[in-house]
Amino acid sequence: MLALAALFIALAAPLPDLDQAAPRALSVVERHHRLLLVFASAVDNLGPGELIVEGRRVGGGMRAWQVVGQRRHRLPTPLRYVRSETHEHWHLPGFERYELRRARDYWLVGRDRKTGFCLRDAYETHALNRKPVWTNECGRHRPSARSVREGISPGFGDDYVPEKEGQSIDVTGVPAGRYVLVHRVNPDRTLRERSYANNAASALVELDGRKVLLLARCPQSARCGT
Repeated sequence: MLALAALFIALAAPLPDLDQAAPRALSVVERHHRLLLVFASAVDNLGPGELIVEGRRVGGGMRAWQVVGQRRHRLPTPLRYVRSETHEHWHLPGFERYELRRARDYWLVGRDRKTGFCLRDAYETHALNRKPVWTNECGRHRPSARSVREGISPGFGDDYVPEKEGQSIDVTGVPAGRYVLVHRVNPDRTLRERSYANNAASALVELDGRKVLLLARCPQSARCGT
């Protein structure tokens, strides 16, 4: 009976609900003779449960699991230790995906080359009167760590500023015209959530060389203006 009760509690554990914000703070910059469309992104946890990702050293790698209550669900992609100009810590690859699509037919024009994400409580989605939980910087300066935990608490969000590594899409040679910039959180649905209905958002933009004009933001649609 105790085993059945424990199983019921684990199965009933509350899930996170990841809500993708629409792209913002767009501009085109030149870096190393390439034109990059840069942008900010953000994801809120609107669900009743925490998003918790745990990495554990197995052999030479850091396998990853999502922790839900008393259960751990294996994730297909291991955590990756990344060293770059602005950060040095463990990343969860594939948490968000950025795509640029042609507005008239939704044809894929380009996508990001993001190395992954350090999940954290970066800001409150509304006044909660409590401190953030996930503030440990994802094992910063600990490439030999045996275990790492990162996550987003209910009522908190995680955001990424323009020009941070991977917050861009190469638009060198892209013809002038209208495009849809699509942001998706948990694109492969490898993380368990209460709902996947709010995982995509987008913006309709006009591109012309080094100029970008934001025409519309669509927080609940991946096909803004199409």
